[in-house]
Amino acid sequence: MTTLRRAEKDDENSIALCARKAYQKYVERIGREPAPMTADFAAQIADGMVFVLADDDVLYGFVAFYEDGDSVFLENIAVDPVHHGKGFGRMLIDFVEQYARKGKFCSVKLYTNIHMSENLSIYRSLGYCETGRGLQEGFHRVFFEKRISR
Repeated sequence: MTTLRRAEKDDENSIALCARKAYQKYVERIGREPAPMTADFAAQIADGMVFVLADDDVLYGFVAFYEDGDSVFLENIAVDPVHHGKGFGRMLIDFVEQYARKGKFCSVKLYTNIHMSENLSIYRSLGYCETGRGLQEGFHRVFFEKRISR
């Protein structure tokens, strides 16, 4: 049975592998590993803001986010490419938006790399508005925000 639950320490390797698989296709476009491939998953899990979509022995995807003032910042989301097209990414984004709504936050913010053109389209189709572009930590990023109705 597929469940969405808070990540545990034992999930770290599966999360890292999922991120590697999901973001590998962007390495050539960007010219190096994207930030989500090199995240400190152990620290994020310890902070309690990583959630996995999994069943007993398969991790389908994960999302990492944190509270940032009156917003929730969606830091990382990945679905194992074997499981693309099943709605898992949408389920994870919906979960973050519901978390924001229940917590009375004003918005969900995120960024993606300018070379991840698929993500630019996906976020726009989900109601996220571009709020800026810039070079950050050596990456060309596009910043998005979605206002959350309470």
